[in-house]
Amino acid sequence: MSSINDVQQRDLEKNSDLHTVLSFDSTENVAKGPKSSFYDYLKSFSAKTGTETKGIEPVTEDEKNDASLWNAASMWFSANLVIAAFSVGLLGPLVFELNFWGCVISILIFGLLGVLPVSFFSLFGAELGLRQMVLSRYLLGNATARIFALINIIACVGWGAVNTIASAQLLHMVNPHGARCPPWAGCLIIVCSTIIVSFFGYRVIHMYQKWAWVPNAAVFLIVIARIHRSGSFEVGPWKQGSDTAAGIICLGGIVFGFASGWTTYAADYTVYMPRTVNKLKVFLFVAAGLMIPLSFTMLLGSAAACAALNNPLYMDFYEKESSGGLLYAILVPKSLNGFGQFCCVVLAMSTVANCVPNMYSIGLGTQSLWEPLAKVPRALWTVVGNLVTLAIAIPAYYKFAAFMSSFMDAIAYYIAIYIGIALTEHFLFRKGKFQNYSVAHWSSWRDLPVGFAGCLSLILGAVGVAVGMSQTYWTGQIGSLIGTRGGDIGLELGFAFAVIAYTITRPLELKLFSR
Repeated sequence: MSSINDVQQRDLEKNSDLHTVLSFDSTENVAKGPKSSFYDYLKSFSAKTGTETKGIEPVTEDEKNDASLWNAASMWFSANLVIAAFSVGLLGPLVFELNFWGCVISILIFGLLGVLPVSFFSLFGAELGLRQMVLSRYLLGNATARIFALINIIACVGWGAVNTIASAQLLHMVNPHGARCPPWAGCLIIVCSTIIVSFFGYRVIHMYQKWAWVPNAAVFLIVIARIHRSGSFEVGPWKQGSDTAAGIICLGGIVFGFASGWTTYAADYTVYMPRTVNKLKVFLFVAAGLMIPLSFTMLLGSAAACAALNNPLYMDFYEKESSGGLLYAILVPKSLNGFGQFCCVVLAMSTVANCVPNMYSIGLGTQSLWEPLAKVPRALWTVVGNLVTLAIAIPAYYKFAAFMSSFMDAIAYYIAIYIGIALTEHFLFRKGKFQNYSVAHWSSWRDLPVGFAGCLSLILGAVGVAVGMSQTYWTGQIGSLIGTRGGDIGLELGFAFAVIAYTITRPLELKLFSR
C-alpha cells in the first residue's frame, strides 16, 4: 500500500497550487472550444440569457456561494413528489401481489438504502466542487468512469421517458368527452417544459425546485381524501410462503433503483455549496429531502392500488390508462369532476420537477464522456437529451408498466455496482479522507487512476447481477431459487461481486501504475 501513500502525498502538495491551476471565471468558464463563429454565438447567447455556462470544470471556492441547506433538500423533495414515484408504489399490490404492509416494509427499507448513497455523494460536491461523473474518475478509474458516463446518459434518457409517459397518460385522460390531449402532444408538452427549466442551469433549477413540490403535495392530499371517501381501501391479507418474500425483494429492487438513481449525479447539485458548510447537516437535509416525499408518494401509490383491487371503476381505468388512469378515476368520475380534472393537469405538469435533474445532468455526463464533447455547451446537450427522450417516450407510452418495471430494475443493477466500487475506493484505498483527492488532476489521464480495477469489477458485478436477477427476459440460477416465480437479488449480488473484485484488483493496479 506504500504506492498509494506516495500518490496521496504528491496530491496533497499539488492541492496547494489548485487555485492557480484552476482560474475560471463564473460567467465564462466553459471548456475551450474551437474559435468558430457558431461557438462564439452560443457563448454570447448563454451570457445574454443568464444561462449557466460552466460545464464539468471544477467549481472554485470563489464561485461557491450557495450555502442554503433548504436548496439542497428541496431539490430532491420536488423531484420525488411526482407521478412516477406513485407509479412505483402501484406495482406492489398489482404486479407483485403484496398487501399494503408488505409494500410498507419494501418501500421503507429499500428506499432508505437507496437514499443513503445519494446523500453521501452530495458531500463530495460541496467539498471538492467536482461534478459526479468527473468525481467518478477518482472513484472508479478514468476509463471506467467514461463507461459509467455513457450508462448514465442512457439512464437520464430512460428516467425522462418514465416521467414524461406518466404525465402524458394523465393529460390524455382530461376531458374524455371532448377534445383530448393526444399522447404525443402530452409528451411534447412535458419535454418542452423541461427544456425551459433545465436549459438555464444550476441556479434556475434550484429556484424552480424550491417550490415545485407544493401543488403536487396539495393534489396528493386530495387523492388521500378521495380514496378514504370511496371506502375501497383494504390492507389485504398476508400470503404465506416464499412468494411474499420474493415480492418484497422484487418491489424493493425497483424502489432502490428509483431512490438511488440520483447517485450518479448527486454531487452536481451541491458543487456551489461552500467547502465550510456543515457536512452532517448537508447529509441529513438531502436524506430528508429524498426519503420523506419518496416514501409518502410510493406508499400512496400502494394504497391506491389496494383500493383498485376492491373498486371496479378504479381497476377499469388502471387497465386502460395505467397510473394516469387510476389517478383520474380517483379524482374525477363520481368524485370532483371539473376540479378533479384541474388537479390532474396540475399533477401532470409538476412532474417536470423530476425530469429537470435528469436533463441537466445529461449535459454534464455527455461532456464527461469524451473531451471533444466538452467543447459543446452543456445547455445544448440538455436540449438534445430532451429531444431523444421525446423520441423514446412516445412509442414507450403504450407499454408503460412493462417499460417502467424493466427500466427501474436495470437502473438498480448498475447503480449497485457503481456504489460498490465507489465506496470501496473511498473508504479502503483513500482512507475516507477528502484530502486524498487532488482536484487539479480532474482532467489528467497521466495522474488519475487508470481504471483497470474498475472495469474488471464492473464486468464481475454484471456477472453477479446475471446470476441473481429474476426478470421476464432472464432469470439467474440463484434468483430462480427464491419463491415459485423467482426472486430478484441481482442488485445485492452485483454490489457484493463488485466490492470483492475491486478489493482484490485495485492493489494490483496500484502496484502496476502507482495511481
